[in-house]
This record gives sequence, C-alpha cells and structure tokens, in this order.
Amino acid sequence: MSRFRYAVGELATAQKSAKGVSLYSRYVNRPAGRLLAAAAYGARMSPNQVTAVSAVFTFTGVALIALLPPSHGLALGVFAALVTGFALDSADGQLARLTRRGSPAGEWLDHVVDCAKMLALHTAVLVCFHRHFGFSDPVYLLIPLAFQFATVTVFFGGVLTEQLKRNAAGTGARVPAAPPPAPSALRSVALLPVDYGLLCAVFLFLGSRELFLVLYCSLLAAHLLFLPAFLAKWYRELSVPAR
Repeated sequence: MSRFRYAVGELATAQKSAKGVSLYSRYVNRPAGRLLAAAAYGARMSPNQVTAVSAVFTFTGVALIALLPPSHGLALGVFAALVTGFALDSADGQLARLTRRGSPAGEWLDHVVDCAKMLALHTAVLVCFHRHFGFSDPVYLLIPLAFQFATVTVFFGGVLTEQLKRNAAGTGARVPAAPPPAPSALRSVALLPVDYGLLCAVFLFLGSRELFLVLYCSLLAAHLLFLPAFLAKWYRELSVPAR
C-alpha cells in the first residue's frame, strides 16, 4: 500500500500538459490512469506489461461487438472493456514516467496497439452492422469505414507531427518556438466529440440500433469536420518560412 500511495503522490505532480486535451481525458481518463499506474507500480509491473493488459481489455470489447448479437447487457460489457482499456492506455505512459523506464520500443508498442485498436474497433462495428443490425442498404457499411479512415488519419498525423517536431528540435532545425498557452476550457469542450473516451461511451447504447446509429454517425460527422482542421494546423506548425 505504501508503494501505491507514493506512486499516486508522485504522479499527481508529473502529469502531461492539458493543452489540446478534451474534458474527458483531462478529468476522467488521466485520473483513472493515474490510479491504475499506481496499482501497477505497487504490483511491480512494467509499462509494456500495462500496455499488454490494456490491449487485452480493448480487444475483448472489440471481439464482443463483432461476435455477439447486441443487447443492453452486452453494451455494458463492451463499454466496461473499452473504457478500462483506454484508462490503462494512459496508465502505461504514466508508469513509464514514474519509473523512468520509457523507451523507443515501449513508445512504438503503445502506438502500434493504439492504431490496431482503431482499425479493429470500426471493423467490428462494420461486422456488427452486417451480421446483427440487419441493414438492407449496403451504404450503411460505409459508415464505419469512413470513421476508420478519419480516426486513423488523425492518429497518424498527430503522431507523425510530434515525431517530426522532436527530430527538428534534436537537429537544431528552425521550428516555431512559442511558449505553450494555458489550457483552454472552451477548447477542451470542443474536443469532446473526437475524444476516444466519448466513443467508448457510445457503445453503452449498442443494444438500441437506432440510437447507436445516430450517436455513432454524430461522432463520425465531428471527426470528418475536425480532420481538415487538424491536418491544416499540423502542417502550419511544421512549416518553416523560407528566408
């Protein structure tokens, strides 16, 4: 228990910046991840082991979506698996910072699991639409494909932008160097529709075909609206004016 309390105290002062983070991740997922990271520290787990446990929870939820007919009970189980996997996804990074055991291999593993879960989750929704929702019009099957395209493009663009900034800083290349602004409450609210945690919450309604479809499509619309804005922002940040 003393290791747990120590870890909670240390992690409380070692959180990443809240800039560009939605309300859910800032006030729900990160605090939950902090407690899970402290528990993993007490159990002497490595960050990669936490990543593996996160993957088990997430892909269990994904398999349930694809294999079982929707019901309210199933929806609750899927939500619990996905949201726990998401909290553990935060915990592995926090544990790595606490133990100073972060590594390129660990970061690679974390990103690969993140990308795989996005591809798998929307593929599972497509399978669910085809097998269990009984849509007669095949256009409905394009919805999860569009969602998959948007989420993976945003994820890859964000990760690549971060890595290119690191590389530029490491080689002394000229990059924009403005001090980070304080987190914006308005921005945190605006980013909620593209937060993975909110997507997890939508699966609470998997047992109601019409309601789930409306909520899922609403988040898809938000992702498609944010996609060009994110890409334009990242391109500007990486652009260095010619002298």
